Amino acid sequence: MKAVIPAAGFGTRFLPATKSQPKEMLPVYDKPTLQFLVEEAVSSGIDDILIITGRNKRSI
Repeated sequence: MKAVIPAAGFGTRFLPATKSQPKEMLPVYDKPTLQFLVEEAVSSGIDDILIITGRNKRSI
C-alpha cells in the first residue's frame, strides 16, 4: 500500500513559529508532527510513503 502526505504550504496560521521551521516539524509533545503521521502509516501496513513538500523546506 502507498500513502501520500501533502506537507506543502507556508503555515501562515502558525506564525511566528513557522518563520524558523516548517509547520510539519513543529513538536507535538516530544515528536514532530510529521513523525506521528509516518509512524501511524507504517503501523497500519503502508509500505511506501510519499511526502509532497515545498521547494524551500530543507529541514524535512
